[in-house]
Amino acid sequence: MKPGTQLEHQDPRQVSRVSLKVFFNIAALWGLNREEEQVLLGEPARSTFYRWRKGEGPALPRDTLERISYVMGIYKALRILFPTEDQANAWPRKANSHFGGESALGVMLHGSLVNLADVRRYLDHARG
Repeated sequence: MKPGTQLEHQDPRQVSRVSLKVFFNIAALWGLNREEEQVLLGEPARSTFYRWRKGEGPALPRDTLERISYVMGIYKALRILFPTEDQANAWPRKANSHFGGESALGVMLHGSLVNLADVRRYLDHARG
């Protein structure tokens, strides 16, 4: 979160619950398995991950919120770029020449925040 955003003035636990709900909804649409979800969330401990899946636990760390923000931005960009939701949701798993033939999801699953940012930048550039 950037300083001065509205999220700074919200209850951190509520922001976390909503963020996780959105993340897991996107993950379902993309057909992610549990391991892929964990990697995209920054590889939290297994017990923490399963608490998050239930909507439980303390406020999320800043890194996890940033990761979810990238996933949300990628999802939004895909919905703008593709005419149907099915096409948008299939794109992350398709091979992409920009990523050396690897899929965007493959790039994101390298686990680095930088990789999420790279996919987001690519889509932002594609949108114009």
